[in-house]
Amino acid sequence: MSDCEASASDGERDDTLERELREHGLFEWLNLDIDVVEPGRVVFELPFDEKFANLASGTVHGGVTATVIDTASGFALRSRFDDPATARLTTTDLNVRYVRPARNDLRVEAEVVRAGGSIGFTESEVTTVHQGETKTVATGGTSYRLFRE
Repeated sequence: MSDCEASASDGERDDTLERELREHGLFEWLNLDIDVVEPGRVVFELPFDEKFANLASGTVHGGVTATVIDTASGFALRSRFDDPATARLTTTDLNVRYVRPARNDLRVEAEVVRAGGSIGFTESEVTTVHQGETKTVATGGTSYRLFRE
């Protein structure tokens, strides 16, 4: 895992989120890596793997892109809970806008737009490096039902 960019007071919260990412089977299979964890914002890296590619084109499958948007968004919202380890939430809406295909690693940045008492919203951007330039692959928005104590 990469070092997280967060304040010392958020260190324990960040460690909890990283540990959960490492220990979850789907996330381990995807080989997701946390690059940044800040209150209300996370950045994940997804190394390209042939197992994620469409058969004909060799580009990253759109379902994988949607999954990393959903995952990063959920973790961004969890970072806003007092105890991310016990945070409970569920996706109620996931909107993905595909901009271009990706044949390389993905970087997904998710930011909380609003985290209220029972619903939260995020916006995300997925990028890749293509011919030496960072290019947007997809953008997305989510809403979640938040289950607070």
